Order: sequence, then C-alpha cells, then structure tokens
Amino acid sequence: MTPNGWIQIALFCAVVVALVKPLGWYMTRVFTGERTPLSPVLAPVERGLYRVAGIDERHEQTWLGYGLALIAFHVLGFVLLYAVLRLQDVLPLNPMGQSALAPDLAFNTAASFVTNTNWQNYGGESTLSYLSQMLGLTHQNFLSAAAGIALAIALIRGFSRASAGTVGSFWVDLTRCTLYVLLPICLVYALFLVSQGMPQTLGAYVEATTLEGAKQTIAVGPVASQVAIKMLGTNGGGFFNANAAHPFENPTALSNFVQIVSIFALGAALTNVFGRMVGDERQGWAILAAMGVLFLAGVAVTYASEASGSSVLNGLGLTGGNMEGKEVRFGIVASALFAVVTTAASCGAVNAMHDSFTALGGLIPLINMQLGEIIVGGVGAGLYGMLVIVVVAIFVAGLMVGRTPEYLGKKIEAREVKMAMLAILCLPLMMLGGTAVATVAAAGLAGPANAGPHGFSEILYAFTSAAANNGSAFGGLSGNTLFYNSLLGLGMLVGRFFVIIPALAIAGSLAAKKRVPASAGTFPTHGGLFVGLLVGVILIVGGLTFFPSLALGPVVEHLAGAAGQTFGTGG
Repeated sequence: MTPNGWIQIALFCAVVVALVKPLGWYMTRVFTGERTPLSPVLAPVERGLYRVAGIDERHEQTWLGYGLALIAFHVLGFVLLYAVLRLQDVLPLNPMGQSALAPDLAFNTAASFVTNTNWQNYGGESTLSYLSQMLGLTHQNFLSAAAGIALAIALIRGFSRASAGTVGSFWVDLTRCTLYVLLPICLVYALFLVSQGMPQTLGAYVEATTLEGAKQTIAVGPVASQVAIKMLGTNGGGFFNANAAHPFENPTALSNFVQIVSIFALGAALTNVFGRMVGDERQGWAILAAMGVLFLAGVAVTYASEASGSSVLNGLGLTGGNMEGKEVRFGIVASALFAVVTTAASCGAVNAMHDSFTALGGLIPLINMQLGEIIVGGVGAGLYGMLVIVVVAIFVAGLMVGRTPEYLGKKIEAREVKMAMLAILCLPLMMLGGTAVATVAAAGLAGPANAGPHGFSEILYAFTSAAANNGSAFGGLSGNTLFYNSLLGLGMLVGRFFVIIPALAIAGSLAAKKRVPASAGTFPTHGGLFVGLLVGVILIVGGLTFFPSLALGPVVEHLAGAAGQTFGTGG
C-alpha cells in the first residue's frame, strides 16, 4: 500500500460525497414534479409521451397497482429482448453476420438485462449484432435502471406520506427518471467517453495488419453510448468480453476514475432524495454513513490483500503485490477500488479479473453481494434494499427497549417486518440453494475450471452474483450451458422480483399509516447510535448467507493459500 493509493481512494470518496447534495436536490425536484433547469425543454416532451401512451400523470396507483404495472413492463421487456436475440441473424445492423443466440442463452441474457443483473455468458464482440447491443441491451440498461429508481421513490413516498392510499404512478416515475435523469447525463457522459478514445460507430469491424504482417480483426461499434448507461445505471454488461479491462471500453486512467464515480453517483444521491422527501436530510446522511462504513472497510481489506500479494507469489520472488489479472495501466489500487465499488453497487463491471484476486481480495466482493448489495447498491435497488433492512433494525431496537418500534413517525408492525424478512430471505435461498444444486449435479461440476476450494468459490460467486443482480463473475466458470443458463436466469428473476414486491407492500402499508408524534422514548434515527445499530443488523442479516458459505469455501481457500498450496486438482 502506498500514500498515492490512499489518496486515490480518498479523492474518489470526496467526489462521490460532493455529488450527493446537488444530484439529490435535482432528483427530488424531478420526482416531486417541480420545475427543473431542463423543464423548459423536456416538459413538452414528457407531456407528449403521456398523450401518446394514454397516461394521466395526475392518476396515482396503490402499491398493488404500481407493482402490477412494474411486472407487466418487465414481462414485455423480457419478451422483446428475447425476440431480438433469437432473431438477430435476420434483423438489420448486423455487419459481422452474427448468428441467433441459442434458446437457453437468449433466456439467460434476457433475464439478466431485464433484472439489471447483466450477467454475460457470451463474448459481446463475437456474439451480438449492433442492433442487439443497442435495441436489446442498451435499451434495457436504461429501463431496468429507471424501474429500480422508480421503486425506491415509491418506497420513500411510503415513509413520507400519511393516511394515503397511493404511492405514485409507475409510468410517470419511469418516464421522468429516464427523460430527466438518465438520458441527459448519459448524453454528456458518452461524449466524454468518445473524447477519451472510446469507439462510437455503426461501421464494420476494422481489419488491421500487424508488424509481423498478420491480419487482425479489431472489434468496434456503438460502445460509448452503451458504456455510459452501463456505469451510470449500475448495469455492468460490457460491449466487449473483457468489459472495463478492454482498452476500447476503458481507455484511460481518467475514464476509469469517472466510471467508478458514476457507478456510485445516483445510488449515493438517492439517500439525499430520501432525506429531502421525508423532511429531514439527516436521515439520508445516516443511511449513507452506514453504507460508507461498510464500503471503506471493504476497500481497506481488498487493497491491503492485493498490495501484499500471497505467500506463493512472494516465494517466487514476485513481490510488490498481486498483479495477476490486472491491467498495468490501472495497477493494484484502481483495480481493488473498482472491484469493491462494482460489487458494493449492483454494477458488476470489472476492470480486473476477480478470479485472479487473492483469497481475501476475492472474498470482499463476495461479501458485498451477500449483504444484499445495499452498500450504495444498484440505482434505486440499493436504497430500497437498505430501507428494508432499516425496518428490521428498527424492529430490533424496539425489542430491546420493550416499545413498539417507530421510524419517521410510522409504527413498524408485524406486516412490515414479515414483508422485510420475505425480501431478505429469498437471497440466501437462491445463493446457497443454487450453489448446493450445482455442487452435486454433474452438469454443475462441469462448469468450474478449478477443482477444490477455488472451484467451489467460482460456483458460489456465480449464484451470489445472479441472485444479488450484480453480474460480475469469477471468470473460471464456464456458464454457457443449459444448466447454468437456466438456473442462473431463475436466480436473477427471483433476486429482483421477490425483493421488489415485498418492498412495494411495505410502501403501501406505511403510506396508509398515520404519523405518530415523536416522544421522549422515540429512538433517534439520524445519529451515530442508529448508524452503528444499522451496520450491526446488516452484518447479522448478511450472515444468513455469508457464514454458511464462509465455512465451506473462501476461508478454506485462504487457509490453504496461507500454507503455500495451489488450487489445482485436489487443491
């Protein structure tokens, strides 16, 4: 570890925190229907879209209506994306003549991008046409991100409203998020990426002649437009197989820094939106502080582990840290920071191969996902996941003092706690259940490239990433099989919708409650005590997945690595 490395981490944190209030102010005005700097241009477009779609922007929905609209929207998005991928060979904008995807791979990919997971069992430049990249993937990158933010706003309304029967309109929230937030930022963002050397073209791949006289095909395409929303919307699906480690997807150190900032920007700012909409910005800062504690702990462990290397590498004289699987132009600190950011959010983009990290360095991304990806998390998904855990934390606090728990003037009762636990328990069910099936089925055991503890880690990481809607992977797993395409696709769908529906039920229940005035016995939820309680509950809840998997996989790998053993067959 070096002072320069810590300065880079500190600069990243400072920039993210500096963006919280201005982005929070802007998004609050967007979702409360107030005038914004872009309203003179975009308000007529918004009204026109409502007229074409037959939507009354003044009509709000109950939590059930909101949820049904959200599910119907995702079902139609899934069907459209699946059709594009299956018909890719006969559709236009396919200059390289890519063939149609197999049914199981098309199912996995459609489930992946509709749920904001962006797990990829294929190489983008060798599998997808330009139309599939744009109409299929980039299109869903915008809409899945907007749907996540819309749900977070609906849950915030549940806390901020009193004696209300509605939580907003899904169609209005989705439209405003896409039109006022995602599209304007991505337009500027994509132009910046092009200025850094990222391709943006519909031309065919380029044929080049190397210095040795050999022919080489260089893949290009509409890259910048996809990468912008891939990062801002915490999608993570890469245009190229190497993702953000590819020089055309992450050309410079500056583009790398801006990309990791953009992964956190909207998710962190939504905590400020929460504080503003409930009438107390301190509530948002308290939630962000809990996220920050867990994030900084993860960065410190990952950076320290990668900078120290391993006993095997040091024994070979390869001192100075673990550079296996990392880009020299980014180095250890930028790779470690990117890995923690992308798994603390539900992004899943990578600028280094997590499979090549040290045992502890690879363990932190796994823990981040097993905590439910509420450390900033995906855009919207991180906040509503965190608020679900806040409900549990407040309930625990009430149990300790023998008082009916309250949060922001709302009584937290049995219905809210049951819905919160339903949302929480579906994740370890899919993470551990899928891993258990894969480690006993012949088709599952055929996937990992390594036997022994690290092979187990590759399988566990895959099902954790799918259920957490992250999309990153330990690259040693061969996932493009009927078994993994089907089971991982199911995990993505459960990980998204079995959290969304209970969260909406909580929103509807809270919105209907009357507000209770604070009293001397009310637990303050804006100070250090609450932050500490929340962090503790997060670790306990995360332990539902973390401790069983810790006992069976990564810790065994770490102990074996400390003893100087390798992880080949029988390792």
